[in-house]
Amino acid sequence: MHELARSLSDHTFVKMTVSNPVSKQESLQTLYVRYIEIKQVGNLSITYRYKTNDQVKNHTIEAGIREIEKCLTHTFRNAVLFTTEKDFSFLRSKKGKITVQKSKPTFSASQHVSHDRQKVKRASGDQAYLMHLGITDANGILIPKMADKYRQINKYLEIIEDLIESVKLPEEVHIVDMGSGKGYLTFALYDYLVHDKGLNVRVTGIELREELVTYCNDIASTCGFSKLSFICKPIQKYTEKQIDILIALHACDTATDDAIYKGIVSDAKLIVCAPCCHKQIRQQVKGIEQESPLLKFGIFKERQFEMVTDTIRALILEQHSYHTKVFEFISNEHTRKNVMLVGAKAENIIEDRTLQSKIEGIKKEFHIDFHYLEKLVK
Repeated sequence: MHELARSLSDHTFVKMTVSNPVSKQESLQTLYVRYIEIKQVGNLSITYRYKTNDQVKNHTIEAGIREIEKCLTHTFRNAVLFTTEKDFSFLRSKKGKITVQKSKPTFSASQHVSHDRQKVKRASGDQAYLMHLGITDANGILIPKMADKYRQINKYLEIIEDLIESVKLPEEVHIVDMGSGKGYLTFALYDYLVHDKGLNVRVTGIELREELVTYCNDIASTCGFSKLSFICKPIQKYTEKQIDILIALHACDTATDDAIYKGIVSDAKLIVCAPCCHKQIRQQVKGIEQESPLLKFGIFKERQFEMVTDTIRALILEQHSYHTKVFEFISNEHTRKNVMLVGAKAENIIEDRTLQSKIEGIKKEFHIDFHYLEKLVK
C-alpha cells in the first residue's frame, strides 16, 4: 500500500475501489474509498457495499490503509487506485501474489478538501445513496440526465454548510425536512453532515405520499443511515417539539407557511425554505384592479405576488427574532423554483416596532386582506 500512502501524503489521491471477491459466497462485494476531513483531520471514508445493504465507516489514515490492505489480502482480488499522476491496478493471483500495473491518470484533479470551496464536490459520485436514488450507476458514474439534480445537491450542501456554521446548535441536532419528496437532498444532507462533517445529527423527512416514505426508509436502511427516517403525515400534524433546523424545499403554496410556523413555535435555530406555488395571495386579489401598471400583465403579476408573499414571510420571521435573507438557490436555467428564504435565530430578541407597519403597508398597497402565515402566528 506504499502507492496509496504516498498519494495521500502528497495530495494526489483521488479515490480507490477494491472489488472482485475471492469467494462467490462473500456478502461484501466492493469497497469505495475516499478522503474526507472531520474537524480538520484527514480520514479515509470507506463505503462497504454488501449484497443487501451499504455501510459507511470513517477511519484514520493509518487504520484505513491497514483495513484496505487486509481486505485486498484476504477478501478481494482487485483494486484500483486513482491519483492525479497515475492509475494503479492491484491484481492478486490465486496464490496470493499481488502485481501492480500503472496507467495514465483518469482524473486530473484531486478530491482533497480545497480552499476553493466553490469547486468542492460535497457529494462524490461513489456514495451509495446516489446509486440507490438513480443519480449514478452501479460504478459510481453520473447518469447524464441526472446532472442537473447532482449539481443542485452539491449547491445545496454548500449553502447548508455555510448556514450551519452561522448559528449555535446543540450537541445533537434534529433536522426536519418537511415535504421531503423522493429524498434527494435529505439523503445528501444526512450523509454529508454525518460522514463528512462528523456531526451528531438526526434527520426526519415528512412526506404525504406513503410510497415515497416506504421507498426512502428502505434506502436509508440499505445504506446504514440509522438516524435518518421518513414519516407519512401532513406537515400540520407533525407534533415533535424539538426542531433545531427546519427545512421546507418546494412545499406547495401554504404548506411552506405551515412549515415556517412549525419552525417558529419550535424555536428552530435555522429555517430554510424554497417556496413554490404562491397561490394564496394571488387568489385573494383575483379580480381586484391594481394601481401599478407593472401588474397589468399576467406574468408580471404572478412574479410580483411571489415576491410580495415571500417578503411578508421574511418580515414575519424578523418579528420572531430571525435574521432573514433571500437569495438564488440555483440558476434559472435548471429550475424556476430557485429562491431560497432563510431565517437564522438571533441570540438576542429583535425589537423592531416598524415591522408590523411594513407588513400592513404592503397589504394595503396590493389590496391584501391577510397572509396565511400571519394568521398562523396570531
